[in-house]
Amino acid sequence: MTDQAVDTSGPASAAGTEGPSGAAPRQFFGRERELKELKADIERAGLDTLAGRKAARARVLLIAGRPGSGRTALAEELTRALLDTGDYPDGLLRVRLTDLGGAPVPTERTARDLLDQLGVAGPPGADGDELSQLLREALTDRHVVLLDDAADAEQVDPLLPDNPGCLVVATAQGPLTGIPGVRPCTIGGLDKGSAVQLLAGAIGQVRITVDPLTAESLAEECGGQPAALVMIGGWLAAHPMASVADVTKQLRELPDDAEQPTGARPLARAFRLVYESLPQTAGRILRLLALAPAGLADAHTASALAGCSVSAAQSTLDDFVRLGLLRTNGAELPQYEVPGCLAPLLQALLADRDRPAEIQLARARLLERTVRQLQSCRAITDPEGSEARRKLAGLPRSLRFPHPEAAAAWLRIRRPALLASARIAVEDGELDTLARRLVAALVRALAVHQGTEAAASDLYGLHGLVLAVAERRELPRERAAALLNLADLDARTGRTQEALTRYRAALDAGRAAKDPYATGRAMESVGGAYAELGDFNRASDWYGRALAQRLTHGELADEARLYGRLGSVHTYAGQYGEALRNWRAAAAVYRRLGDLAAQARALSEAARVQEYAGRPQESLRTCQEAVEWARQTKDVRLQAALELRLADTLDRLGDPAAAGLHRGMAQRLLGKDEPACEIRSGSTEN
Repeated sequence: MTDQAVDTSGPASAAGTEGPSGAAPRQFFGRERELKELKADIERAGLDTLAGRKAARARVLLIAGRPGSGRTALAEELTRALLDTGDYPDGLLRVRLTDLGGAPVPTERTARDLLDQLGVAGPPGADGDELSQLLREALTDRHVVLLDDAADAEQVDPLLPDNPGCLVVATAQGPLTGIPGVRPCTIGGLDKGSAVQLLAGAIGQVRITVDPLTAESLAEECGGQPAALVMIGGWLAAHPMASVADVTKQLRELPDDAEQPTGARPLARAFRLVYESLPQTAGRILRLLALAPAGLADAHTASALAGCSVSAAQSTLDDFVRLGLLRTNGAELPQYEVPGCLAPLLQALLADRDRPAEIQLARARLLERTVRQLQSCRAITDPEGSEARRKLAGLPRSLRFPHPEAAAAWLRIRRPALLASARIAVEDGELDTLARRLVAALVRALAVHQGTEAAASDLYGLHGLVLAVAERRELPRERAAALLNLADLDARTGRTQEALTRYRAALDAGRAAKDPYATGRAMESVGGAYAELGDFNRASDWYGRALAQRLTHGELADEARLYGRLGSVHTYAGQYGEALRNWRAAAAVYRRLGDLAAQARALSEAARVQEYAGRPQESLRTCQEAVEWARQTKDVRLQAALELRLADTLDRLGDPAAAGLHRGMAQRLLGKDEPACEIRSGSTEN
């Protein structure tokens, strides 16, 4: 389950509340009038139609109401009905626009979430404008887009499809001034009949039938709010000896919180009644769930926050679900959600009942547990008998994964919470050492289970977090590493100028840290960026600086690679003498390393340069030398590629018969059905 699935309306499955998927059959009570109005609004002529213009954008429906009023699940009931009709065959996309702390989610993150649901990879490091434009281009089919808990029109507008075949359903507390043609469907509490039905679904019809008038009074005390009714229903279900009259009396006797708006007081009183009935340990666990990243928790989250066993935490979380305090995805790997309407109440309780030092300790425990889980998640992919697997065997059983597939599934399910945990840890600023360990462990786990290409956008954000910590703590080595990683991702997505700026900043940081690896890597990457920009003179200058450093350290493999890079840029610049000298130097170093295949490729590149320089006979001899070295490698494809190169050279020298012999040799090496092709030197890659 992702953070898009968090419902702010309350933890119930009725009258605008969402039940735990997979936990029980979904129910929905009331809201018939609102559903009818919303469906009619879809067909209503918009401003463009009235003006005689073709609609330029998707129709937007708005459901407005307080948190806990059931606005989100009303939107879900509407979208479910629309999808059932087949009018929107391409399905539902969903994203949450406000985090549990009340802060608007940046457009960059919401647009990327929607693109992920469409199966479109957003470029790593792209800003909100670029991603929202990409999203609008991708929304060409008939989708329903649910934008949950919008703070204002500025959040919604960049996400609106230009395709009038799409439908957008937004939820918010009030009107979205600035979105043309939107009429809010404002909802309050449920009618008495629907509210009593909701209670009956939780506690059984018998307890309602014996005192129906009191049940109606209880619904009034809850303000008809689904979230409040579900919590009270859960409390009654957990106390079978209590009557509806008992809980109604208790609710009436609870004083209102004067700091709460009038409309929010019924929910606050219902929450207070349920909370105060909890055992002390359970109450503490519930308060600490306010620290759960993105409001998403599992048994390990609760265990780490409260310092209790995983089994005890699991049992307590399940009790909270039955009380309507949490929701669960009902999956084999259960994940629990803190309803958005309850998050402010939990945060206020935590600040009031727990000392800052205790809260910080709970955060530290959670970060440490998460780091160990991520290390276990990555280590399970290592071979049996490796050092990582030996360390893994020393971890508690609850932290170990039985096989890599289980680890990958956990990482996929917990990904939104893990990314949120990294962001929160870095923003907090008080646990930077743990934050750095968490980010490093998450980077490794994502890379090994998803691959660096698939996880590139997540990795970009994580490297940005490392950079923030490094700059705050004045850690030049970590700053250099983060800048190099970010620049690599910039270069891979075509933002070469931005990559060049970061590579040069990484060089400065590497020099400040006196880190020869970082400085050498940065100089080589600066050269690569200039080569990509077509500035071959500057590229050769920076490659030369990097080579001079490698020569002082005797790093032969790096020397050979840099000789090859110099040979490439000199070739592009038409400086064939320098290019030939560098390719020959690369071949000599590869020979010292005993890498005959790389030596043969370097000689092949030298032959190419000689050909460009108008020296065909020398090119032929060099190419023959390359073929001889390739034969010693037993690399069939390499031999075939160089035989083809030799054949082309012979053709240009006017010897087609000899060229044919070498082409035939290439075909025999590869087999008749496999096309022969030249393999270019890896040393020419930037």
